[in-house]
Amino acid sequence: MKRKSSALWKGSGTEGIGSLSSTSGVLNNTPYSFNTRFKSEDGKAGTNPEELIAAAHAGCFTMALSFMLDKAGFTATELKTEAIVTIEMVVDHFEIKSVHLDLLGDVPRITVEKFIEIAGKAKANCPVSQALKAIEITLTARLK
Repeated sequence: MKRKSSALWKGSGTEGIGSLSSTSGVLNNTPYSFNTRFKSEDGKAGTNPEELIAAAHAGCFTMALSFMLDKAGFTATELKTEAIVTIEMVVDHFEIKSVHLDLLGDVPRITVEKFIEIAGKAKANCPVSQALKAIEITLTARLK
C-alpha cells in the first residue's frame, strides 16, 4: 500500500509560495509558504508540514487506539485527540522536537488505569508514532 501527495514551490524560501495536493483531493492546491509555516498560527493563509504531521499523528493514533480498545472488549463512544507538533530553531535550521498527544475519551465500562494503559500502547505502536521515533512523543489521556 502506498499513499501519495505532491508539493509545488515557486520562488525563494521566504518570499515564495507553494501548494500541496493529495490523491484523495483533501489537499487540492492547498497553499503553504514561509508565513503559513513560521508566522501565521491561525491557519487562515494555508497549511504547513507540521500541521499535516499533527493531523496524521492524531488520526493514526486515535484509530489505533480504537482498534486496541475493541480487542480489549471496549467500544469508544468518542475519542478526541489533539496533536501538538513543536518545531524549534536549532543553530541554523529548524527541527521538529516533539509531538504531544492530548486525548479525551468516552469509553463505557473502562477504568482510568486501563484506558491509560491501552492509550500508551497505541501511542507506542501506531505507524506514525513508529515513523517519528527520533523525537519525543508524549501523551495525556483523560476520560470524560
